[in-house]
Parts: sequence; C-alpha cells; structure tokens
Amino acid sequence: MAYIELTQEQLKNKLFCTFSPKNKLEDTLAIIQKEYSIMYSKIFVLESYDSEELLCTYNIEVENSTTKVLPNTILLHRKKETNTLYTINSLNLLIKSLNEGVLDISFRINWNDFRNTVLLSQGDELKKLSTKIHKIINL
Repeated sequence: MAYIELTQEQLKNKLFCTFSPKNKLEDTLAIIQKEYSIMYSKIFVLESYDSEELLCTYNIEVENSTTKVLPNTILLHRKKETNTLYTINSLNLLIKSLNEGVLDISFRINWNDFRNTVLLSQGDELKKLSTKIHKIINL
C-alpha cells in the first residue's frame, strides 16, 4: 500500500460547502467571510440544475477560524483530478451502489464518471448534483 504524503497546510484546512438560496447569495458570502479565515482567498460558487440553491465552496484554515459551523454547511472532500466533491457518507453509498451493495473501502471508483459532480447523501439515498461554476469570488 502506498501512502500519500500530506503537507502541514493540507492537514490544517477543511473544505466547506455552504448552501445558499440564489436571492441570499450576497448575504451568505458576507457571513462566510466574517466567520472564517478563507484560504487561497477564493470562494467558488457552484450551480446545479438539480438544486434550487447555490453551493459556496471554500477552504478554511482550522487553526485561525471559529469552531462553529454555519447553518446549511457541510464538510466535503475533493477528488482534484475530476473536480468531484463528496461527503464520506455519500462515498460509502456510492461504493455500495457500484459494488452490489457491499461496502469495500478498497473498491476502485472511476472518478471520471463523476466529473464536476457533488455527491451527497440524504438518509440512505445517494444524491448526485452535476455542477458548473456560477462565479468565483476573489477576496
């Protein structure tokens, strides 16, 4: 098994996604900037035909941010090569759906099948949101 080396910076940051109604985007962005120390000075606002809400994604530096999580915010992980965003629960559901109902953490996922997608879970249901960039906020 090959280990992936992570930098100190990678260990200190988290990728968050805050869902925002379209008509409240500016308010949501202001709250995010007030509450968190945003890494890389960028907030990516994504849109999806599968959702009425916009998805604001951003990295926060854990050491320099509050410990509270904003309402309508989740922690995500990212597969950089395909720009796939996912929660751990949705990853488990995806593996089970592709592997005859068996959760096997060594199962290989073809991430290209989920390019520009956000994978979420609602109970025991896997939800796939195809996304595109609505806008990028440079701070």
